[in-house]
Amino acid sequence: VQLQASGGGLVQAGGSLRLSCAASGRTFSNYDMAWFRQAPGKEREFVAAIRWIGGYTYFADSVKGRFTISRSNAENTVYLQMNSLKPEDTAVYYCAARQGGILTTIRDGSTYDYWGQGTQVTVSS
Repeated sequence: VQLQASGGGLVQAGGSLRLSCAASGRTFSNYDMAWFRQAPGKEREFVAAIRWIGGYTYFADSVKGRFTISRSNAENTVYLQMNSLKPEDTAVYYCAARQGGILTTIRDGSTYDYWGQGTQVTVSS
């Protein structure tokens, strides 16, 4: 699976952005999809995920209520809608895909096999 993330940019605090991740190469609908982020000097952290079956969604506590994740299997694309952005949301955002992972590890980046190149999100105060 090849992943191409896009949609990042510079936005003021309180603003919104929508990230997209286009997938190609395999049957997209069979993959859990997730977004992770990494801020300068910090470790990569889980942001959101959407399960391959049922479309169940999962979020980090820090973004719950502000971010939503969705997918279009017809378009082979996963989206991350980010609202009420805060300066602490500034990071490089990566999309990731995995197949066959168990639900309890959906927030664990080490269980994802495929990664996009990352897109920068900068939130100014």
